Amino acid sequence: MVSKLRWTVYRTRLNVKEFQLIEHYFRNKGQQRRDVELSIGDDCALVNPTGNKSLAISCDTLVENVHFFADIPAHALGYKSLAVNLSDLAAMGAEPAWFTLALTLPNVDQPWLAHFSEGLFEIAEYYGIALIGGDTTRGPRSISITINGQVPKGTALTRSGAKIGDWIYVTGTLGDSALGLDILRGVKTVNTEDKEYLINRHYYPTPRVLAGQAMRTLATSAIDLSDGLMSDIGHVLSASKVGAIIDVNQIPLSKSIKANLSREDALSYALTGGEDYELLFTVPESQRGAIDTALIHAGAKFVKIGQICAGDKLKFVDDGIAFTPVSRSFEHF
Repeated sequence: MVSKLRWTVYRTRLNVKEFQLIEHYFRNKGQQRRDVELSIGDDCALVNPTGNKSLAISCDTLVENVHFFADIPAHALGYKSLAVNLSDLAAMGAEPAWFTLALTLPNVDQPWLAHFSEGLFEIAEYYGIALIGGDTTRGPRSISITINGQVPKGTALTRSGAKIGDWIYVTGTLGDSALGLDILRGVKTVNTEDKEYLINRHYYPTPRVLAGQAMRTLATSAIDLSDGLMSDIGHVLSASKVGAIIDVNQIPLSKSIKANLSREDALSYALTGGEDYELLFTVPESQRGAIDTALIHAGAKFVKIGQICAGDKLKFVDDGIAFTPVSRSFEHF
């Protein structure tokens, strides 16, 4: 991985002051870890993984006007850019360790950089993860983060372990982020007292890192809900070669979403809205008591919403009657 934060420009030379801006906002900021031997400033970073642990590595790119609006607060963008990657680690039960940042900007905007780096390092310090390098370049605004975590060998959660009879759970509440996005888009209006909460659930998701670590010897499979429950559970079913039945009566909905939407619309947002960054996971009957205790200690609210079954179909029921959600899940292309 590239360790030097540098500004690469096509047909344009940048002055020393602009190089200094990168040093000012990103070098020697945030979490400092003992397992980082060499960080920003060389051709590569050097890290020392803990013995008997596997590395968990993920990469996400956020592009302006594809993944975020141009007027998103810079603090929120910095925070969310890392949060969505931390959610990937959470789904594997991994402990966050290091990340790299590739930042593309149309120009050097000092106030924007200050707020962006504040949001980025706020969440980085909370989860104990260190920035060890990256790259900067001129162009349409985008943020790419490669994140690295560690998990004891043989304990990582995957999508392929669900078994017939396992119970299906989710953390948190679903649909708030998607409704927050539609408020920002101007296609939904809500009560004044709920507006800020819903928008903040879109801007500031909560990666369930501790919950993922707590369940790694108890759950049989897990995935983070980035594209919507209906879409993401399909990945688990495909990888595990099983089917599932979901009871929509058990889908967790916030007070804010219930206060502003009909039940049908609320379920549509919850099942297919996306960007919740909660965890969906499966647990055998023998571990139900243990998972209850583990997640309570991890501070995560969770609820059982269905069960894994034979076959390869995803079915929804509502009071025992077949239910068909209205599809609105996110697609990248």
